[in-house]
Amino acid sequence: MIGLQDLEGRWTLARVIEDARAGLTGHVDGRAVWRPDGVGLRQEETGLLRYGAGAPMRAERSYLWRAEAGALVVYFDDGRPFHRVAKDALSDRHWCDPDIYDVTYDFAQWPRWQTVWHVRGPRKDMVITSRFSPEMGAIPPGA
Repeated sequence: MIGLQDLEGRWTLARVIEDARAGLTGHVDGRAVWRPDGVGLRQEETGLLRYGAGAPMRAERSYLWRAEAGALVVYFDDGRPFHRVAKDALSDRHWCDPDIYDVTYDFAQWPRWQTVWHVRGPRKDMVITSRFSPEMGAIPPGA
């Protein structure tokens, strides 16, 4: 299991969004940076989203990562709980009424790793795969 210190640094982000309900595929190419914030790490994602035939648009998102009770706990940037990752539980569920978000982390190819989200609900049916790799010239701790 990785720790917070292993995530700190710059990562290349490649995300694929398979939207079965809309019949579209989206791609995000960008960067994810984990920086100390005094309590844990702040993850900041930036990239370019291409979704179907639409014009590309800028994508940004931030999360807060904390080490709590032997797990990595992820919060939205406003402090609301999102999900957790533990050595014995690399999967978790987030309920965002009316949708269910199920995530699985895969660190088997560390320092390359990925998350896969399955999103289901009355208006959603998606699989979102995000692949992270060390940014060129940036070797993350623990690599």
